[in-house]
Amino acid sequence: MTPTLVLCISLAYVGLLLAVSRWSSRRSGSEEDVFFVAKKSAPWPLVAFGMVGASLSGVTFLSIPGWVRDQEWTYMQMVLGYCIGYIIVATILLPLYYKLELTSIYSYLGTRFGTEARKTGSAFFLLSRVVGASFRLFLVALVLEVLVLEPLADGNVPGWWFAGTTAAILAVIYAYTRRSGMGTVIWTDTLQTACMLLAVVMTVGGILHAGGQSWWDLPSAVADTGMTKVWVTDEWRASNHWLKHILAGMFVTVAMTGLDQDMMQKNLACRSLGDAQKNMGVFTVILVSANLLFLSMGALLWMHAGRIDMALPEATDKLYPLVALGGSLGPALGVAFLIGLLASAFSSADSALTALTTSTCIDLIDTPSKSPEEASLIRKQVHLGLAILLWLVIVAFNAVNDTSVVAALFTAANYTYGPLLGLFGVGMFTALRPHAPWIPWACVLAPVAGYGLEQVLTACVGFSFGFALLPVNGLLTACGLWFISERT
Repeated sequence: MTPTLVLCISLAYVGLLLAVSRWSSRRSGSEEDVFFVAKKSAPWPLVAFGMVGASLSGVTFLSIPGWVRDQEWTYMQMVLGYCIGYIIVATILLPLYYKLELTSIYSYLGTRFGTEARKTGSAFFLLSRVVGASFRLFLVALVLEVLVLEPLADGNVPGWWFAGTTAAILAVIYAYTRRSGMGTVIWTDTLQTACMLLAVVMTVGGILHAGGQSWWDLPSAVADTGMTKVWVTDEWRASNHWLKHILAGMFVTVAMTGLDQDMMQKNLACRSLGDAQKNMGVFTVILVSANLLFLSMGALLWMHAGRIDMALPEATDKLYPLVALGGSLGPALGVAFLIGLLASAFSSADSALTALTTSTCIDLIDTPSKSPEEASLIRKQVHLGLAILLWLVIVAFNAVNDTSVVAALFTAANYTYGPLLGLFGVGMFTALRPHAPWIPWACVLAPVAGYGLEQVLTACVGFSFGFALLPVNGLLTACGLWFISERT
């Protein structure tokens, strides 16, 4: 695939997104409630389907297929935990959010504990989403640099080219979200989820066809790869032990979906609580099916790479791009992969930018207390400012020039959901009244203590919490809140 073709496909996809944005804006107007919650009139089937793309993101699109070589299908243990978590979100958290008629879910913390808690929760979300969204876009920008910039510059890519590429991507996202926000994201995410899944389906179909098989042969073809082990039951200290994965998946879902403004803002855009709950149910089914498809594709990709004697990459994230763009499965797959990659980047970043704007305006600036004209102006300024902030973080990641360090920062950002889990858990299930000025300190110290505990246990007994460190951080936050609570 030539750089010119890649550029033309990218521009065509951007044009399609802008057309969808223009259409959705014309239909819904430009009121503030359109930007924040799409006038609470979003069709729940579209929300359910679109949330899949935002949940998967570019990291999943590139990483899950590669993981299969080393982890096989053990990721499905986490997916089972996700399902339990989605039930909790649908039956406990969504009724609370709809009862309080929230726009930002962190307003609940203000009602329960005071302004300090609301701003603390919002700040942790902002930190996590800025780092997370920037990292996802950073990975996609690196792939585009290899596909477009390096060939155009004969391998000598000036540093400002990368900065310009990421600025262009964020400018597009800003352009199609600046007016109607969530009212547009609901529709663009639906399109982008379809593009991602279409790329995976075409990849699986292409590999099956290359091996003289049909879709009816998919189960046996995947089984023949010998990469379908699901359960890890023999080593309890391993980070992917089945119990740790299920518990981690459950708490990850509760924290990173149910306590995440980005994901919940889509649910709050539904017409009613019933619609939002139906959305979560259908979303769960689609997401589980999508993960099964990704894992199946991963096993088949490794099998296909061995069949054609392809030089296997050291970094497993590179497997999918190498096969898709290598030409062994035809040029159409390369086009589908590129569109799916762009979709995975835009689908996670557009909703993140909208949610970041919402939380900043409502929780940190308190725009509902201002006049409509002033609130609208502030919202537009914040939206632009956050787009610039994301760009600066991506450029900083590139300056580090060490993907392992950047990945560590991305992983560290996941620690920020532990305090949110502790805050909401204490608020909903206890009568504790923590001293408001001390709440930020308790929330900051908890993940620090969690990190120290993980390092000590790993060094002393070889035990790792793995992804289950999230609920541990939540428990530490709850203990801290208990310690600073009023005694009666």
